[in-house]
Amino acid sequence: MRVGYVVKRYPRYSETFVVSEILAHEASGLDIDIFSLRPPADTHFQDVLARVKAGVTYVPAGKIGGDALWAALAQAAGDSPRRYSEAFAAAQGVRALDVYQAAIIAAEVRERGITHLHAHFASVATTVTRLAAMMSGVPYSFTAHAKDIYHETVEPEDLRRKMADATAVVTVSDFNADYLRQQFGPDARSVRRIYNGLDLDAFHFSADHRETAKLVAVGRLVEKKGFDILIDACDLLARDGVEFTCDIVGDGELRPALAEHIERAGLSSKVTLAGPLPQAEVKHRVARASLFAAPCRLARDGNRDGLPTVLLEAMALGTACVSTQLTGIPEMIRHGEGGLLVPPEDPFELAAALKRLLEDPALRQRLAQNARMRVESDFNILQNAARVRKLFTVRAVNAWHRECALAGAVS
Repeated sequence: MRVGYVVKRYPRYSETFVVSEILAHEASGLDIDIFSLRPPADTHFQDVLARVKAGVTYVPAGKIGGDALWAALAQAAGDSPRRYSEAFAAAQGVRALDVYQAAIIAAEVRERGITHLHAHFASVATTVTRLAAMMSGVPYSFTAHAKDIYHETVEPEDLRRKMADATAVVTVSDFNADYLRQQFGPDARSVRRIYNGLDLDAFHFSADHRETAKLVAVGRLVEKKGFDILIDACDLLARDGVEFTCDIVGDGELRPALAEHIERAGLSSKVTLAGPLPQAEVKHRVARASLFAAPCRLARDGNRDGLPTVLLEAMALGTACVSTQLTGIPEMIRHGEGGLLVPPEDPFELAAALKRLLEDPALRQRLAQNARMRVESDFNILQNAARVRKLFTVRAVNAWHRECALAGAVS
């Protein structure tokens, strides 16, 4: 097998799970090609990128003329009028850029001998992948996470078509899988829950050398992360006389508003916006902290976290975690066993949980040890990537037989 991975941007700082999955596939001997629909836009990147062997093709994303589009389509379809006509029909209503990029990828699929295409996120990456698969005659699958399922911009009929045409659909939590089956019925028949995972060799558990009363939170500074709720909880802790400091690591559109929130609450000496940091430094800070906070919430546009990778990383490193009862998070953290969970949007409950763990080191250690065992049992990237790879193999063989049968019927 040779698998083409299609993503909107590669690399992307917040999408460590894509890199981990690719590395796990490569460790198994699978040949990977990466197709990025847009150039990278981040200023910091994961250290592990240097270990990825797969080459990256940045698919042209500028303005295209009609002649270029038709030429790309003709090259992509090759000598199969049936595939050309199916892809042309499927492309109705799709943006010209998406069709063009699909044609470019389809030509590369045939040139490189790629046998399967897989997209991360059910949005534009899967739009392009679906058409590229039709044009080139290979099967495709995709992984759906959260924004691409729940955001207000998701078009249900578009997602339905993508699921119905895919040979396999992976999603990262039982919560997501149940939602898709309820919403889309038989068209979601190929949905499979496969958790994201970590390379556990890169995350060493330790309960020692932790900073006293240090909270840390990591993520993009966007509404769904709930960092304003965390700042409110820190305000309550400070008013209650609890000793602590809190670092919020990351960058995003809400940074100015959060900075003003901290200043207005008089928390400048206790709460710091640390900005984006290299992955090694993030791991160091999380491993040294007393507590990790992930106050995830449902954003007004429907966006939410599905299965936060940073939460898994904190669990693996041995940092006791407090998060919320949202989407797939209770599948990661069993309340009172591997961490504490509170209702979203509730700074009072969040502050109470943080205070409880700050004042009870024995409880922190017990929760941290249980969380590490949970990660080892269900979130090992080598095991979970093997499950994804099995879907590629079985579905690709079945699709290849169907393609051969159709070709025979046409001839």
